[in-house]
Amino acid sequence: MAVTVRFWGVRGSIACPSPDHVGFGGNTSCIEVLNGETSIILDAGTGIRNLGLDYMRRPQRPGILLLTHTHWDHINGFPFFAPVFVPGWRFRVLAGHLADAGGVHSVLASQMAEPLFPVPLSALKAEMSYEDFRAGEALTDLYPGMVVRTAPLNHPNGATGYRVELGGKSVCYVTDTEHVPGSPDQNVLGLIEGADLVIYDSTYTEEEFPSKVGWGHSTWEEGLRLCRQAAVKQLAIFHHNPDHDDAAMAVIECEAARRWSGATVARENTAVVLG
Repeated sequence: MAVTVRFWGVRGSIACPSPDHVGFGGNTSCIEVLNGETSIILDAGTGIRNLGLDYMRRPQRPGILLLTHTHWDHINGFPFFAPVFVPGWRFRVLAGHLADAGGVHSVLASQMAEPLFPVPLSALKAEMSYEDFRAGEALTDLYPGMVVRTAPLNHPNGATGYRVELGGKSVCYVTDTEHVPGSPDQNVLGLIEGADLVIYDSTYTEEEFPSKVGWGHSTWEEGLRLCRQAAVKQLAIFHHNPDHDDAAMAVIECEAARRWSGATVARENTAVVLG
C-alpha cells in the first residue's frame, strides 16, 4: 500500500493569513504520513487545525504526534486540534529535546495555562500520553511494522529530525536546523541516506543566510546538496520564510527544479504519494 505524505502547514516562524501567501500556504508546520490506517503527525503548528477537522470525519483510532521541538510555530495549533477534546480518541505525543527540560507534558501545559490560554491541558477529553526520548534513539513501538529513527538537529533550544520507515518507504522530516557552509551535517546525512522523500528546512536563500547565522535555519540550496550527496529520491522544500510571498516562492520553485528534477516546493493541502 502506498505511503502518502500530506502537507497541512508549510510555513515557518509565524502563520501568514494573507492574500499574498495563498498559493503555497500560510499555516505553520504540520505534516501527516499515512499508510492505510496508520497515521503519523509531524508537528502541531497552525496547520494541525485543518488536520483535526479531517480527523473528525474518520473512524476513531490511535494517533501519534511527533514534535521536532516546541517553539511556537510548531505547537501553537495544538490547542485547536479538535480530536483531543473528544472522548474515545487516543494520542501519544512525543518529543526528543525536553528530557532534561521538564518534559513535553510540562511545555504543552505551560502553553495552555492562564493567562496565555483559557483552556488548560487538563481539559482534554481524549486519552493522552506524553512521552520524552532523546534525539538519536530509534522508536520501534509506535505501530507494528514501522520504525522511526531520530537525530539531533542544530537549532536553538534543540530539535529532532525524524525518519519514518513504513510500507517499504522512508520519509525524513528535517526542520528546524542550521547548516555550516561547506561542512555537511553528518547527523542529517546519516538520517536521510537513500530516503524516498526528505522534507527539509529551507527558510532562507543562500543570499539571505549570512545575515541569519545563529537563527537555526537552513537554505533550499543546502537541502539540494545534502539530498544529492545522500542519494535521496525526492526533496520537499519546506518551512517557508513568512517574508517569501507567492511570487518569491514561485521563483524558488523554478530555480530548484532547474537545478534538480527531484526537488519540489511543499504546498499546503497537497500530498506526495510514494507508491
